[in-house]
Amino acid sequence: MNHSTRVFPALPTQLTSQALVSHAGLSVLSNFLNALDFQRVCEDRFSQFAPATAAHRPGRILGALALSLAAGGEQATDIDQLRAAPDLFGPVASDATVSRFMHRIKEQPEAFSYGFATMTRTLRSKAWTAAGPRNPARQATANNPLIIDIDASLVHVHSDKEHSAGTYKGGYGFSPMIAMADYGKPNGTGEVLAVHLRPGNRGANSAASHIEVLTQALAQLPDDFYDEHGNLIGEKILVRTDSAGSSREFLHHLDSLRIQFSTSYSLPVIKERFIRWIDEKKFWEPALDADGVQRDNAWVIDASKVIELKDYPPGTRIYLRAEPLHPGAKANLFDTDGNRVTAFLTNSPRFNVAFLDARHRARGRCENRIKTLKNAGLGKLPYWSFAANQAWADLAMLALNLVSWLQLAALPGGHEAGCWDMKRWRYRLFSMAGKVVTGGRQRRLLIHESAPEAQLLFLLQQSIGLLFHRWRHGELAA
Repeated sequence: MNHSTRVFPALPTQLTSQALVSHAGLSVLSNFLNALDFQRVCEDRFSQFAPATAAHRPGRILGALALSLAAGGEQATDIDQLRAAPDLFGPVASDATVSRFMHRIKEQPEAFSYGFATMTRTLRSKAWTAAGPRNPARQATANNPLIIDIDASLVHVHSDKEHSAGTYKGGYGFSPMIAMADYGKPNGTGEVLAVHLRPGNRGANSAASHIEVLTQALAQLPDDFYDEHGNLIGEKILVRTDSAGSSREFLHHLDSLRIQFSTSYSLPVIKERFIRWIDEKKFWEPALDADGVQRDNAWVIDASKVIELKDYPPGTRIYLRAEPLHPGAKANLFDTDGNRVTAFLTNSPRFNVAFLDARHRARGRCENRIKTLKNAGLGKLPYWSFAANQAWADLAMLALNLVSWLQLAALPGGHEAGCWDMKRWRYRLFSMAGKVVTGGRQRRLLIHESAPEAQLLFLLQQSIGLLFHRWRHGELAA
């Protein structure tokens, strides 16, 4: 008789009424929301979106939706995962209650947008203040400004929704414009400041859209970026974009606010002698990688005296970068010596060519942030109403930012989890299993001591408890 060898143990499955929790690690975010006084802030901004006698207040509804998205949910009905663990997450609103809440948002979109913007600014100010020496606002200077990345993306939908339209890639859906804060890899993965939902046929190079999302993003910055008269201190901010943001209208708008910029630039067709000058690499200097180490076969140069820029803001300079063509890439007019030549514009007060190039190329970090934002809910807009989908995009932004603020405020500097993206947080911590027990008139959450990230969960819970105490006693005034 042959006996097959199993790859894994095959245990019989039984149902139980024990208080088991499948998303026990998500308690760090629920406790963090409590420490931020999320319920009170939401009640102040959104009380008109729930009846006065309603048991489920706005903070409880919005908090449950944000936690669900952070854990990997894709629909509002996915909060049933939280509803299954009332000992850990408390009473969670029913699907019908959430539906009625979203319907009220659809009827008052401006009121919700304003309330949500002021709420997130309050939460961000508290989280950044708690970061201490890593506070992005206090670190920002004219030489090392806070970087705001602006980029457009595509969200495809498979059914007709309000204001959805065909995209330039042949799809159908929306083209949101997103503004993100990048405060450096040592301090975490960065966060999202604003999501401006647009129809899918809106161009990525729209100056009006860039100005709109920038205005929303600047309104999110804490008081450290404003003087005593409420005027923006633009020198402490740098806006970084791809070539879609290089329009003269947008750059002049930035210049009027005294904001620095670093934007990719499409080289115009120019004279043949300039192409020959590009081939002379003796005039160039080596480029640097993201860690400041000199790169082989990559060069940069300040070409401001060779390429004339007309009608751009005063002080705008153009820099070129040359590096070997990637395998399979087709050469264009400027790639005469086997190198791809790209350009970017900046008005930065720094003139170190290699540093400016490395800083601009770090814009690729925003692509990861957009991917994470889509995984946090933006990738699947569930409603027909455009206003409801904009609110859903805002909730996706809140879910992503909660993790970013947790990394910034609750983790010690240099901790390996400080640069984890959302997917890793879900797999390593949020999905951790636990058991709720009662003893001594207290409920406790038990986590197996051999769980790989048990110590990280314990560290975060201690840090959050300390933050709660300091915020409650006014030791950390935002």
